[in-house]
Amino acid sequence: MKIIYSDKHAQHDPQTFVVRGVKQRSAEQPERAERLLAAARGAGHEITAPAAHGSAPAESVHTPEYIDFLKTIAGQWASLANASPEVVPNVHPARYPATYPKALAGRAGWHQADLACPIGPHTWDAALAATEVAATATDLVLDGTRETYALCRPPGHHAYSDMAGGFCFLNNSAIAAQRLRRGHARVAVLDVDVHHGNGTQGIFFERDDVLTVSIHADPSTYYPYFWGHAHETGTGKGHGFNLNLPLPMGSPDAPWLEAGDKALARIKAFAPTALVVALGLDAAASDPLQGLKVTGAGFHAMAGKIASLGLPTVLVQEGGYLSDDLGHNLVQFLAGFEARRR
Repeated sequence: MKIIYSDKHAQHDPQTFVVRGVKQRSAEQPERAERLLAAARGAGHEITAPAAHGSAPAESVHTPEYIDFLKTIAGQWASLANASPEVVPNVHPARYPATYPKALAGRAGWHQADLACPIGPHTWDAALAATEVAATATDLVLDGTRETYALCRPPGHHAYSDMAGGFCFLNNSAIAAQRLRRGHARVAVLDVDVHHGNGTQGIFFERDDVLTVSIHADPSTYYPYFWGHAHETGTGKGHGFNLNLPLPMGSPDAPWLEAGDKALARIKAFAPTALVVALGLDAAASDPLQGLKVTGAGFHAMAGKIASLGLPTVLVQEGGYLSDDLGHNLVQFLAGFEARRR
């Protein structure tokens, strides 16, 4: 399989992550991508650098105001007296009607949903490179390659059109889906990350040309909490074009794969001609975030099910954090996908 990868991801090395009020280093570390790359290379996959695309892919799904914020906030923040090394908001507009502020702290709270998405001096550069990885992988599929794997970091599926969150800044999976629309009237996104793909859902929630399906740990007790519930089915033209399949915490292979069957049935009914898989490996039993209990065999089996759709497919890396099984689970997924394609 052709794998697209950029080492620019390492420019984003977040140090701030707050869990139950305790500050610690983020789980979203550069080593994640390095382990995934080493495993893929060791399995004999072809590694390719992305083409230059600039900000156009990001602009296809994100607002100009938000892109300007990501480009400029780190430098502006550094000019504040007693500012932290990373942009970390301490105020948010919450659920009520609100007005976009001028103050940097206010803008940070507007565009950063939580304390898991600190912005450092080179976060924009790394996130932009990830969008180029996704765009390049998508262009290969548009040009006739059957499947590609975009080894994106930082991840993207929690990023809305104007808001970062959950380690994510620019929505690589949504960018891939939007780009596939250049050659396909209907595109599906299947998110198998342990966390709900709330940003992807939000971007396409009012559309009927992109079906979004997410299998994830129940958000009533797990991040992102406020989104990802079964009753969220889309609005307006998008009503019925979003499917959430939340699972009880700690679910093992069998219910996860059963949810996969439901997801594939909905995708088949939608009849897309191209597919994006938001490939989170953090559903693994060994993942430090401990949401589900999926094994390497489970990843292999799920990949085979997805491949059986026979669709041109862009696999986009989302979550999956440091454990001894991280690279192994990626290799298992890619092997399961390719085995069914042969």
